[in-house]
Amino acid sequence: MTDPSSDKLSLLGRRLGELTGVVCFLTRLPLPLKTAPPPLTQSVWAFPLVGGGVGLAGAIVALLASGAHLPPLVAAFLALAAMALLTGALHEDALADMADGLGGGRTRERALEIMRDSRVGAFGVVALILVLGLRAALIAALVAGPWLVPVLVASAAIGRGGAALILALLDPARSDGLGAGAGRPRSGPMASCLILTGALAVVCFGGERAAAGALLGGLSATLWVAWRSWVRLGGQTGDIAGAAALLAETGALLGALVVLGDLVP
Repeated sequence: MTDPSSDKLSLLGRRLGELTGVVCFLTRLPLPLKTAPPPLTQSVWAFPLVGGGVGLAGAIVALLASGAHLPPLVAAFLALAAMALLTGALHEDALADMADGLGGGRTRERALEIMRDSRVGAFGVVALILVLGLRAALIAALVAGPWLVPVLVASAAIGRGGAALILALLDPARSDGLGAGAGRPRSGPMASCLILTGALAVVCFGGERAAAGALLGGLSATLWVAWRSWVRLGGQTGDIAGAAALLAETGALLGALVVLGDLVP
């Protein structure tokens, strides 16, 4: 007869292993892994949790900078720098590659070839400037008010949920690479990912309508990336999923601020 307490401990151990694997995958934190991390197909549920942690780190840096009486825009850029350092600029690199590939490649094969090139072209540079500038402006608008932490945590969680959704919606565009290696998430972990993403948004905003605005903004950006990738590439790659994370996060920031409106100083 199986011991229920032993089963619960075993389940907890598996979940902690999956969470640790996702932390190592989405960030540069040097967490110890005693064994190979579980496949992403079963650990995508943890994407929004890790994303929320990244957003919290950025919010803390922005609060410290604001407490040191630095201008809001400086605090915002320091927050972005902290999040980029924490993730190894994983999503920023993916955005640049996606912009170069989809913008410069006239054929599917050429677009995929460009996305594999480590060099950054004009489309990638422009995309990074526009997205980073927009994120900085949106965060700067929050620095002096009470919504900084909730919005950054929720938007970063929504962004990572968007990356997982890309993996669930699209087949890999190539037979190798990160997108193909990740595989299509299982239905159970993917459902948990979406539920956690929505729950984090609702909790962060305390039931405010801004949760709906953030979720709608993030979902709109994710679906746009999925549509463009399907039309141009016939599927997803690791760069597409990473770029979706950054664009969904930006869309969530924008959606939240549109709804908060006059509540933001």
